[in-house]
Amino acid sequence: MYYAAVLTVSDRSFQGERPDTGGPLVAETLKNAGYDVVKTAVVPDEQPLIEEALRTIADSGDVHLLATTGGTGFAPRDVTPEATIAVCDRLTPGIPEAMRYASLQITPRAMLSRAQAGIRGKTLIVNLPGSPKAARENLEAVLPALAHGLEMLSGRPADCAGTSSQSTL
Repeated sequence: MYYAAVLTVSDRSFQGERPDTGGPLVAETLKNAGYDVVKTAVVPDEQPLIEEALRTIADSGDVHLLATTGGTGFAPRDVTPEATIAVCDRLTPGIPEAMRYASLQITPRAMLSRAQAGIRGKTLIVNLPGSPKAARENLEAVLPALAHGLEMLSGRPADCAGTSSQSTL
């Protein structure tokens, strides 16, 4: 079993102006995939606060996967990708590439996503869009491969040559 956290990045949700619908949907999707979601939080679109939350959650040692939702677009306050890059030891570009590829099958606007993914310590951080529908679609596109990545990240033996019938790459 893997432990997950969900961090929503949204000024309006943080200020209580709008309920957070993306975070709970991502948490539910992770739970349905067998993850134990041990933490959820909401932060405003402020890069230092996003970085602090990412560090705190990843460095706790309690979380294998940290999914963010929100702040990945073109708006001036969309700085989640920059915060993720700032705190990660190593980037994992294949994850956001796969999410954009899957999303492009649904909408040409997918190419506007600036989502990132990376590793901090033994935690994988994955940025998802703020739209609940898009967040679920992006997460579902990469979920089949994430468990294998988390297994390798944990240091346990992993069969890197294994394939899945869901694999299209």
